[in-house]
Amino acid sequence: MDTSASREDVDVVGTWVTADGHIRQELRPDGRYDEARGSRRSAYTGSYTVTGNHLDYVDDTGFTATGDIRDGVLHHEHLVLYREGGAA
Repeated sequence: MDTSASREDVDVVGTWVTADGHIRQELRPDGRYDEARGSRRSAYTGSYTVTGNHLDYVDDTGFTATGDIRDGVLHHEHLVLYREGGAA
């Protein structure tokens, strides 16, 4: 039985930031991301896919990472990011 038809992917598009603002991750609607660290713009770039509340990242060098949205917060490997404009 295919349960994917009943699964809805979480809307992740937008900018996510750490509480201190040092790391900013822009998740674009085209499946690309751009991550800034401090004053270093585009420190990491690549693509991402969403399955339910889970994200799989592949940066442009081939490095992979994962993340999950829990209670409106993005847990990306060891980072905790909040949707820009939301409460941290």
